Amino acid sequence: MSENAQRDMVHEIVMSAQITDMHTHLFPPSFKSLQMSGADNVLTYHYLIAESMRVGRISYESFFSMDLKAQAEFIWERLFQTITPLSEAASGVAQIAQMMGVHLRRDGLSGLREALTADADDAYVDKVLSLAGVEHLVMTNDPFSDEEQSYWKSGAPLHPRFHAALRLDPLVNTFEDVIPLLVKQGYSVTSRLTDETVSQVRRFLEDCVERIHPLYVAFSASDTFEFGEEDSGSQLLRRVVLPLCEERRLPLALMIGAKRRVNPGLQSAGDSTGKASIQPVERLCREYPNNKFLVSLLSRENQHELAVTARKFDNLMPFGCWWFLNTESLIDEITRMRLELLGPTFVAQHSDARVLEHVLYKWQLSRKVIADVLSDKYEALSKRGWPVTRADVERDVAALFGKNFWDFVAR
Repeated sequence: MSENAQRDMVHEIVMSAQITDMHTHLFPPSFKSLQMSGADNVLTYHYLIAESMRVGRISYESFFSMDLKAQAEFIWERLFQTITPLSEAASGVAQIAQMMGVHLRRDGLSGLREALTADADDAYVDKVLSLAGVEHLVMTNDPFSDEEQSYWKSGAPLHPRFHAALRLDPLVNTFEDVIPLLVKQGYSVTSRLTDETVSQVRRFLEDCVERIHPLYVAFSASDTFEFGEEDSGSQLLRRVVLPLCEERRLPLALMIGAKRRVNPGLQSAGDSTGKASIQPVERLCREYPNNKFLVSLLSRENQHELAVTARKFDNLMPFGCWWFLNTESLIDEITRMRLELLGPTFVAQHSDARVLEHVLYKWQLSRKVIADVLSDKYEALSKRGWPVTRADVERDVAALFGKNFWDFVAR
């Protein structure tokens, strides 16, 4: 097979692959107040809020006092009329428009609003996910949100492409803050981690697992995350979360490196990134060999350490290029490095999408970059005397875009 033919084959297989998007913030239409779609939600993504503030001057208070429609129009004017939309997030809007049949430069914001549905139903969700090639996706489910839990408790139907993940950030990071919420729900807990409090927290998590049937348990942590002995987060991990995960055969997903509100005026758009220590991950994998850990680190500088650590622990699965790493140059760099150290034994990407239509541009970008990387690697392997077959490529692509995840979370 010629190099050009092989490259075409790799691109065709990658671009047509059916994907499991194993970490998103999406909800099905049945979770009506939480489901986000439509042009105004696409444009008011926190990436674009922060970027728009760099174009001209406006106070944060003035921006956040606007309603959603006015915010979207402000961002449209700043990022698409005043400057050229070259950033990954801004050009992603153009990609969304193109895939939904809109000529964005000609049709403008009104054309985007007409093509994208703010009040999505199952048919619209299926249309968008099918265009993106997303067969399954995993939500982020907050057991401390009364709004969300009302849908679970009412038996709201779950779209068949949507799967749950139990997110425990407040429990692990700020236990004091969730005590009133747990007490309100009928769990007898105090700030002291007595045997009774530990037992009640365990009962709470058992009830959550029974209610939503998550594929994994997860929490995000700052760049200063430590897995020690005395702090409440580490104790809850040791005494409650990790034993529950082992017993229920639920992987624990850790997303480490977020620095919250470095610019408080930007609200959720003001979060940033910091380099974290890999030692807590090593310790978790070493001390809990019967647990499985899905891990994504936010800092570029942490990526090599994570891949090397995954070589040492088969209960560690690196996944995706999270948040600020979800750009063309960094997806390329990280995927190449992981293939060189791990072969095709990691989860290549996730979208982290907060708005339904974001899966369109995020997966279109990732597919193209990963196809280029794989093409280069297969070409180099062929030159070393190992001809690559279509079956090889199909197997590897299926693994990177879904099978590795499903095998890892298998009960």
